[in-house]
Amino acid sequence: MLQIYLPIAEVTINIATLLFISVIVGFFAGLLGIGGGFLLTPILIFLGIPPIYAVANGANNILAASVSGTIGHWFKDQLDIKMGMLIIIGGVSGAIFGIFVFKYFLLQGSVNKIISIMYCILLSGIGLSMLIESLIEIRRIRLNRFIRRKLHTHYWVHNLPFKIRIHKSKLYISIVPPIFFGIVVGILSSMLGVGGGFLLVPIMIYILGMPARLVAGTSLFVMIFIMIVVTLLHAINHNSVDIFLVLILVVGSGIGAQLGTKISIKLKGEELRAMMSVLVLIFGFKFGYDLFFNKTIPPADITSVLQPNNTNALADFAIHTSQVFPWSYAIASMSIAILVGVLAAFSFKKFL
Repeated sequence: MLQIYLPIAEVTINIATLLFISVIVGFFAGLLGIGGGFLLTPILIFLGIPPIYAVANGANNILAASVSGTIGHWFKDQLDIKMGMLIIIGGVSGAIFGIFVFKYFLLQGSVNKIISIMYCILLSGIGLSMLIESLIEIRRIRLNRFIRRKLHTHYWVHNLPFKIRIHKSKLYISIVPPIFFGIVVGILSSMLGVGGGFLLVPIMIYILGMPARLVAGTSLFVMIFIMIVVTLLHAINHNSVDIFLVLILVVGSGIGAQLGTKISIKLKGEELRAMMSVLVLIFGFKFGYDLFFNKTIPPADITSVLQPNNTNALADFAIHTSQVFPWSYAIASMSIAILVGVLAAFSFKKFL
């Protein structure tokens, strides 16, 4: 068995398992533009990685998948940069605020419990809504009931002030809703290590009124910048990014994101969402069971200085660098994620 010791998270884990999981998560990221963090972070926790480390490394992994998926969608001209920049303004602000909230609960010693409660509520709610919507859509298609929809449905948010014209999406909309929803996504990203695409994608379609073909790519584009901020702040404030875990996860997610992007036009999205919603519900119920019955959520304790344990010289160097040079360590971790994402995207474009 290929086992690796993660010196920052202080956990021994199977490399093949991590690679397989990251490929699957990256696949969903490229396919649906959802980032995949709401799948990866819970899985890392279930594999025995404490939530505080799962959140930080999940965020860095989303960065790799987002870069890879964004480039893939850019090749197909499926990005709205202007709309993305508005959401990024709010997302970065929300991410910074979310880190302060995370740090408060960490100092209180309750951050792991808060993360578990939020995941239980969020995953259960999201999974149920996804399942209902997908089943309705599958039934409608099978009965050949086609609904004629307007190009854009206008809500009260479209009448807010500070309107601008977004030519790519053919919208004339206030800048307030994109920035506001970006703030919400940024807070969730900092607290839970999720990309927020599972919220952002339906918001882009049903509230902002963006064309569906631009949504996945734009969502992934937004996630790049939010995840850079989240990863950087977690690494600097909590020393919770494990570069060994980063290396394994980003390779798998970069490849998976390209696979998802390539076949996104060949699969029936409503059936895929239905299967995915069941998986999300299972994760949500698992968090609830562990939290209230099994009580296996590990305690939060990263305030003490990490001591080498079953490490080699390379692992000791990583621990030392993360503590003494946190900025350099964070930038190195993010650079690996970005580089792998770029290489995966251009490799798939050239050879597939």
